[in-house]
Order: sequence, then structure tokens, then C-alpha cells
Amino acid sequence: MAHQREVPSSALPTTRQSGQANTQQRGLASSRSHASQGSTRPDSWWKIHLFRGMINDIRRRAPYYWSDYKDAWDYRVVPATIYMYFANIMPALAFSLDMFTKTDMQYGVNEVLLASVLGAVVFAVLACQPLVIVGVTGPITVFNYTVYDIMAPTGTNYLAFMCWIGLWSLVFHWILAITNSCNWLKYVTRFPCDIFGFYVAFIYLQKGIQVLERFGNDAPFYLSVMVALLVFMIAYACGELGGSPLFWHPVRIFLKDYGTPLTVIFFTGFVHFGRMDSIELEKLPTSKSFFPTADRGWFIHFWDISVGDVFLAIPFAILLTILFWFDHNVSSLIAQGTEFPLRKPAGFHWDLFLLGLTTGVAGLLGLPFPNGLIPQAPFHTESLCVTKAVLDTEEGGEEKKGNYRYEPTHVVEQRVSNLAQGLLTLGTMSGPLLVVLHLIPQAVLAGLFFIMGYQALEGNGITAKILFLLRDGALTPAGHPLRRVRRRAAVWWFVALELVGFGATFAITQTVAAIGFPVFILLLIPVRALLLPRLFTGEELGLLDAPTASARTMEGIGGSYGGQDEGLVENSGSATSQEQPVGGDRELMVGRMSEEDLAEMGQSKGVLDANERSGKDIDMGRSGTAGSGVSRRSRTGQSGQGSRES
Repeated sequence: MAHQREVPSSALPTTRQSGQANTQQRGLASSRSHASQGSTRPDSWWKIHLFRGMINDIRRRAPYYWSDYKDAWDYRVVPATIYMYFANIMPALAFSLDMFTKTDMQYGVNEVLLASVLGAVVFAVLACQPLVIVGVTGPITVFNYTVYDIMAPTGTNYLAFMCWIGLWSLVFHWILAITNSCNWLKYVTRFPCDIFGFYVAFIYLQKGIQVLERFGNDAPFYLSVMVALLVFMIAYACGELGGSPLFWHPVRIFLKDYGTPLTVIFFTGFVHFGRMDSIELEKLPTSKSFFPTADRGWFIHFWDISVGDVFLAIPFAILLTILFWFDHNVSSLIAQGTEFPLRKPAGFHWDLFLLGLTTGVAGLLGLPFPNGLIPQAPFHTESLCVTKAVLDTEEGGEEKKGNYRYEPTHVVEQRVSNLAQGLLTLGTMSGPLLVVLHLIPQAVLAGLFFIMGYQALEGNGITAKILFLLRDGALTPAGHPLRRVRRRAAVWWFVALELVGFGATFAITQTVAAIGFPVFILLLIPVRALLLPRLFTGEELGLLDAPTASARTMEGIGGSYGGQDEGLVENSGSATSQEQPVGGDRELMVGRMSEEDLAEMGQSKGVLDANERSGKDIDMGRSGTAGSGVSRRSRTGQSGQGSRES
């Protein structure tokens, strides 16, 4: 029998000794990483890696391109396509009426529809973020007729001038895309997004009132007011029933998805009942199928303008670029918000390049410039969510008997629904459908403005905070996120600052200086990044504000602003599925690379830290992106409640 040497217990490493050894090893790795960081100076602020953001966007998204079509073989794509067709075309018709009236018929139904088709086809086929719905928005409507008010008295060819605005803006968009300007999106939190969404909601409400103001004080006015309010109430009731426990689930989904378009169809015929048929109501103006509204061709003679006006278009193009940089990117962020369990990567730089292309083409065709739509873009993602019924629980963790709620399990991420709704919009320009559109009373469009404004307000973070402040404290759930804010005055001050930002933006659009409102919107970003941390603690900002999108969505632009300091990532309830090295390897990698390099690769320190904190499912294996070693892969886990409430 072989003799086994007994090892004394004193020679065995104790748990404390093992822990000390591990601590020493970690300290050594940390010191090495700090030494590496000290020896490698980051790139100067002026050193820009041209095209890097666009190239990395394509590299990340290209492997998923064909799956974007194969994954469309899902039932959710059919109702999402139909729903988004109506959700896109109804506001477009309302905006076409507004521009038709205020630009002396330069823009009409066909121009707005074709602009929506252009945006839908280009972004569905070529974009890195095909879920984003692109079309004509309220802010661009304000921009277009403000430019008309400024330039019409000078006798300048309006459409040629708008064409040059589009061409200059194309150049500026491409410069911003090539120089990786979307990395600054990491500073865009819910604060500026909520203010902008609040502004858009009030623009909708204002447009509805302005439509009704045109009818004077006679019978058409009173009938139009009644129809507009009925459209609003019925569409509102359909939405409420869709979210209630009444009826079967398919009935609720049908009411939620198709209640508004069916309301429009019903009230288009309702005005012909009884004595109402004798009252002449203003209808939606249309033109010949597939032809411009004005007597012109589709291609704009952009040379029919003076050289001075060509260069005069530059400041207008700068303002348009500022508006689109913010508006489109915010639409993309919200469409990929923390409440949606997305799995495929985003790509902001490449999509900004495409937005410049569509802006230039729209200018050459004499179309309103299309960009990302709020709230249609997040509605599209929501309509593609596959949900499961989960038994609801009380605050103490006890189950509520018979009370279920639906949680999203995944999103059908594909390109077909966006492309299909764009092609349906193109078919709407045909003769028979234009005849049908001409039957829609303008009062119905006013009701559409009201319901869109209400829906935008209902889901806005400012509204949620105001309702929290007005709510009886005794009836506020103990688990409400805002109850964790120790200073209630902090909530009041935060809401007050949001309302001031909204008021300044909305007020300027009511003046002759309305063309400058994009600057006010852009200034909200440095206000959030520089001013608010001086007024609120990091813990308060972590509860009052939140990242707009999940860490996985933000990985290509350097992660979310705030990170550990403000608790933004923790409160967003998001996770990421990006593989990253952990421990000393990660620190060494961060030390060797500049912040811009890491941002472009989606591996900035904030994102990597978020990945470690949010990781629940850990696979031990070989890293596919950062060399060999141990990697952590955390699968998407979403919690939309926190982000919506905050």
C-alpha cells in the first residue's frame, strides 16, 4: 500500500489567506492597468477617426441583415404593418392640411405621402435601425411654413429655396455622420426627450384648435367642433378598452390597434346622417394621383434661384440639421427604449448618413423633409412585442388572485413591416384612394390631432411626475420609484425645470423667431449634463432621470451618461448581451485605448461596468470579440416600468 504523506493543516491555505492572495492579485492587476493608463495618453479632442462610427455600425448590424427578413415570418408583423400604416398616414394627412393652408398649396397630400414612402423604403431596406418609422413630423411642419413666411415676401422661389436647404443639410448630415457626432447621444437622457415629447404633444393640440378656428362661427363650426370631440372621445375609449380587463384578449387588441382608423372611417360617413348632410363641411384637399399638388413636375429646378439665396439657405440648413440630429436620434432611442427586450444591435452613425440622403432627395423632389416619428416609432416597436401573461403580485410579494399583467418576452425585429407600410402608403396616392381621402372632413383631422396630443401627453415622463405630485400620498404605492426621492422638493424643482424648458421651446414657435426653436431643443442636452448635477444629488438624478435606451442600444456610442455616479444604468432596468472581458483584462484593455476608440467599439468603461452589473446569465467560454479568456454574456432583461414612471 502506497504511503500517503499527510500535509499539516498549517500548510494548507486558509480561506482568509486565499482571499488575501486574490486581493493581492487583483491589486497587482489594478496597478498594472493604472500604469498602462498612465503610459497611454488619450487622443486629443480634435483627433477624430473619420468614418469609424459608420463602419462599426455596419459591421455590427450586417450579420443580422438576412435574419431581418427571415424573422418577419411571424404573425405580429401583419397587425403591426396595418396598425403602422394607419398610425403613420393619419397624422400625415393632418400635417398635409396644415402645410397646404400655410404654404399657399406648395405642399399637399401627395407630397406628404411620397415623403413618408421615401423614408420608409430607404430606412426599411438600408438602415441599421429598421424599426424606426420615418415620415413627416409636427416640428418639420412648423419649420416649413415658418420658412415660407420669411421668404415669400422676398419673391424667392420657395421650393427651390427649400431644395437648397435640403442639399446643404445633406452635406451637414454627412459631416456629422462621418465625424461620429452621434457619440454625443450618450448625454441624451429622458430629461430632454420628455421635454421634446411634451412640446410635440402641445403642437398636436394646437394644430387641432387651429383647424377648427378656420370655420368661423356658423353651423359648420359647431358641427366641426362636435365631430372633432366625438372622434377624440371614441378613439380615447377604444384605447382605454384595449388596456382594460374587459372583453376577450383578441377583442381588446383589435380595439387598441384599429379603433382610431375605424373611428375616422365612421365619422367620415357620420356627417352625412340626417340634417347634418345639408351642412357643408371643409374636406381634405387632394390632387391628381401621383402628381404634385401645384402645377409643376416632381424635379425641382434648384438653379432657378439667385446665388445670394443659395448661401442664404445655409443658416436654415444648419437649423434643420440640428432639429433632425436631435429629433431623429431621439425617435431611434425611444423606439429602442429600456422597456423593449431587443436583441439586435443599433447603429446611429449610419442612420444619420441615410437621413442626410433622404433629406437631399426630398429637397430635389419638392417634398417635406422626413425624419423619425414620435410617437409612431415606439408604437411600432410596441406593436411587435410578443407578450406573456404573468400573475400580478402585491407590494409584499403576495399574488393577486385572478389579476394578470402582460410582459414582453421579445420583439419581432425585422424590416418587412416598415417596408410594407411604406408601400401601402405609396398605393394611397392612387386615384381611387385619393377620392376616398377627399371625403374626410377636416373636423375629423382636428379630432386626430387631439387624440395624438393626448396619447403623447399620457405617456410622457413630465405628466407622470406631475400626477405623482398631485396624488394623495396615502394612496401612492410604497413601491413607486419617485417615493425613493428623499427630498420631495427635488421632484418639484425637476418638474419646474422641465416645464421651463418646454415653455421656452413652445413660446419661441409662436413668434417670428420660430425658425430658431431647434437651438432651444439642443441646449437641453448641456443643461442636463452641466447644470442639473449642480442642483440635484446623483441619487436624485438617478431616480428622476434615466437613460433613454438600454445599454445594448447605447453600446455603439459609448454607453449611457451618468453610469455609476448617478445610478442611471441601475435605474433603467436594462441589460446588455454584449460579450465583454471582465476583471483585470477589461481594465488593461480600457487603459490601452482612448475613450473615442472604446465608444466606437461599444466598449467604453460605463458600458462595460453596466454589463457586469446587469449580467444575470453568465456563460464561461471564449470571447469572440476581445481575444481569448473569460467573458461574461448577459442576456437582455427589461423593466419598462421604472423608465416610464421616471
